[in-house]
Amino acid sequence: MEVRVAPDPFDPGAELSAFTARAAGAGAVVSFTGVVRGDGGLSALEIEHYPGMTEAAIASMVAEAKARFGLTAARVIHRHGPLAVNEPIMMVLAAAPHRGAAFAAAEFLMDWLKSRAPFWKRELRADGAAWVAAKDEDEAALGRWA
Repeated sequence: MEVRVAPDPFDPGAELSAFTARAAGAGAVVSFTGVVRGDGGLSALEIEHYPGMTEAAIASMVAEAKARFGLTAARVIHRHGPLAVNEPIMMVLAAAPHRGAAFAAAEFLMDWLKSRAPFWKRELRADGAAWVAAKDEDEAALGRWA
């Protein structure tokens, strides 16, 4: 299980290839890559976090996903700092003996990252900047895993 929180860009294809090569015994590998959307005039996104606390919180959720879904491997990559439109923000990779568990684990981790991971996002637009508020639909998505 691996968690990486860093400002550095990453190559989703290379990450998926490396993860799959090390996911011995898995019958399924699921990946999700989130990118910065350019909708509504967004020009960039800034992501802040508390080093140490963020990694520990994500590692805890990865451990829960492993236990809950019987994962053979998992990785979460999340960037921080300034990000341009169309750049990858994060990636979730989950490997399991069967596809259902891999898909469910990836969704569980994505829902948790969206609602509970200690990141703060600020959208930059031509008319100014604003912090991104929590959304009810993200909270509702997380509720299905209770």
